[in-house]
Amino acid sequence: MSRYEPREIEPKWQEAWTEAGTFTATRDPDRPKYYVLEMFPYPSGNLHIGHVRNYAMGDVVARYKRATGHSVLHPMGWDAFGLPAENAAQERRVHPGDWTYANIAQMKGQFARLGLSLDWSREFATCDPAYYGQQQALFIDFLEKGLVYRKNAVVNWDPVDMTVLANEQVEDGRGWRSGALVERRELTQWFFRISDYSEELLSALDGLDAWPEKVKTMQRNWIGRSQGLHFSFGLKGAPAGFDTLPVYTTRPDTMRGPTFAAIAPEHPLARALAAENPEIAEFCAECRRGGTSEEALETAEKLGFDTGLKATHPADPAWELPLYIANFVLMDYGTGAVIGCPAHDQRDLDFARKYGLPVIDVFEPVEGPARPEDRAFVPPKTETVRYVCWFGETGTVQTCQQAMDATLALFEERGWGEARTQYRLRDWGLSRQRYWGCPIPVVHCEACGVVPEKKENLPVILPKDVSFDQPGNPLDRHPTWRDVPCPACGAPAKRETDTMDTFVDSSWYFARFTSPGADTPTRARDTEYWMNVDQYIGGVEHAILHLLYSRFFARAMVACGHLPETAAEPIDALFTQGMVTHEIYQTTDADGRRVYHLPSDVTDGRLADGTEVEIIPSAKMSKSKKNVVDPVEIIDAYGADTARWFVLSDSPPERDVEWTAAGAEAAAKHLGRVWRIASEASDAPETGRDDDALERETARAIHDVTMGIESFGFNTSVARLYAFASALSKSKAGRKTRVRAARTLAQLMSPMTPHLAEEIWQMLGGEGLIADAPWPRADESLLVDESVTLPIQINGKRRAEITVPREMAKAEVEAQALATDAVQKALAGGAPKKVIVVPGRIVNVVV
Repeated sequence: MSRYEPREIEPKWQEAWTEAGTFTATRDPDRPKYYVLEMFPYPSGNLHIGHVRNYAMGDVVARYKRATGHSVLHPMGWDAFGLPAENAAQERRVHPGDWTYANIAQMKGQFARLGLSLDWSREFATCDPAYYGQQQALFIDFLEKGLVYRKNAVVNWDPVDMTVLANEQVEDGRGWRSGALVERRELTQWFFRISDYSEELLSALDGLDAWPEKVKTMQRNWIGRSQGLHFSFGLKGAPAGFDTLPVYTTRPDTMRGPTFAAIAPEHPLARALAAENPEIAEFCAECRRGGTSEEALETAEKLGFDTGLKATHPADPAWELPLYIANFVLMDYGTGAVIGCPAHDQRDLDFARKYGLPVIDVFEPVEGPARPEDRAFVPPKTETVRYVCWFGETGTVQTCQQAMDATLALFEERGWGEARTQYRLRDWGLSRQRYWGCPIPVVHCEACGVVPEKKENLPVILPKDVSFDQPGNPLDRHPTWRDVPCPACGAPAKRETDTMDTFVDSSWYFARFTSPGADTPTRARDTEYWMNVDQYIGGVEHAILHLLYSRFFARAMVACGHLPETAAEPIDALFTQGMVTHEIYQTTDADGRRVYHLPSDVTDGRLADGTEVEIIPSAKMSKSKKNVVDPVEIIDAYGADTARWFVLSDSPPERDVEWTAAGAEAAAKHLGRVWRIASEASDAPETGRDDDALERETARAIHDVTMGIESFGFNTSVARLYAFASALSKSKAGRKTRVRAARTLAQLMSPMTPHLAEEIWQMLGGEGLIADAPWPRADESLLVDESVTLPIQINGKRRAEITVPREMAKAEVEAQALATDAVQKALAGGAPKKVIVVPGRIVNVVV
């Protein structure tokens, strides 16, 4: 082959790897194992260039670890359940399963063209009954361990689509698809007891040294450990059975500043009042038409209803506060009741101004302006302030934390309350009122209650014959699937028609990959060998829920005997890659609406008909804005190795990278140049004049590229490979030395450009597949330079340099420095005042 032809090279080597079973993972007790995993994709139908970056990074690690003697597990699967498939079923009149599996087939073909070192023998989709049947077995085990339970919970309910919506599916108070006003409705839901692990999940973050600090910070904030005061207001005028109102506050130092108390619309007291008062009932109904998330409530208008009841302060029963029902109080956070301290909480201040309530300043800045009337003063706990209204001495200057500690001590001493540690983390609600998800394996029996399905009857398979012509969950309307005998007593009963949150599917797939064909969720000999995941790679957008849920699931699986105790923290190292961005191209139609255009439709800033497009600076690739790049088009034009090389070379992997056509073309040209350099190596003269120099350059390249891969500095490895290729092209070394260097170049490039590397390896007489070849080792003696170049400073300014043997004595270095033209000119026949030689670094001459 006279030139680099990726269309011919790449399919050939992909077939060779498949036939040889090169990337099939095997347990080998004689080799160290390495488990590299990228977050598996949702089968939307097409890969995008962001996928290429994510999976190319994992492939570099997997191929490198194979070459360094590890037994590597590098699997792939599909996060296949979820609402998009149901939407497709409604819009396209197809079954969600048919749509999903068709997309998987298409995307798998695209993956194959990238040349990734994946073990496809372990492939599964989370919608495969063999997978979700084992997930059902896990659910039953968790239920027996008390890690799953049912309770009433307030959810976002879409009255048109008749389903629960996640907070992110509520837009401006309306269902994202139906447009209907969302209601806060109380439903019986299934929950995982993740809150039981709050402290363990929090404290274990300190041991995750190979996780990004920003991810650990995000998880710490989500778990939200706080220490505060738990106390009870007395109540006046309340219905029978409501003598006190438990409250928790993280700022006990403000306990001299409350001017009202408030409870959630779902609070038992609010329910009792609503039962007797139609106005309260209507107000609570209005609150339920808002969102349920903290973010939604924070931005919504603050609404309150004065119940007429009074809450009495624990420190002084004569101190009475009006009790409101307020839309911003969440029932599932704390106790469902709050104290209102307007001077030191902006939400409380806004509420107080709206309803004409007093504002009491407990503390003020030590220096600087006083608090503006419309702004609360909320200093961090470490800040020093002056307390002007407090349980201690008025005018005391101290940190808020010191005042909090003193207040807690006082309240505990007087019996007014107690110090308590609390967590923001709430139990994980897993119930979803939709079809395309893992069925919850329980049956509801009038005689026996909730009965888990027998494991021998698993999987509980989703029925195929469902209709999406009506809103709501089709399983509710499927009597032959829903109506079954009770597993315990045999009486007529009904299956649970809720399905599991798709986060459940992705919370344990890493464990299933160790033994995907097992007839139990995991197999001990496989998990003991393969777990933990040594390197996990994915987007930072999954830093909280997916990773937190996975950490919980691993602990629950340990408790149920499905993972060894060493896998309780299942992911040793985490890397979150940056996004791939692209310019946005848009025009305006006759009605003034924006029209977006694909990059492939734009040439030199114009469409095919000559229309000039407006170019918007690069942003995250989005199908809606059409600034997406199809990797198949790139592969067709330049080859998969070009796409891989570009996304690995342009910037550090944790940062965003901008895709440009010019960059892709430059990458393709360089790979063609590498091909040419390698093919010319065997035509070099038998002998040359700088073999030693090329051997030293080869050793340095091995060292530097290895260090780059080990540290996830793929772009620095690529930069070093550019330099190595350039040095090889200019070298006058003899044939054997150049061929050895070219083979080494291929080996070092093989994790990034595996097809080109295989072709060069074969062309230059390499044995077997380069994918099986051991990683090259640098000759340590060649990494030490025999000479060193020293700058010469004269009176602090660099004026010359000399190259001397590294081990030359200081006196000889000084003599050579003084003999240079620059120093002789500066001395003008005189002697230097001082000469300072720093071995291997610099020579300073003072004249």
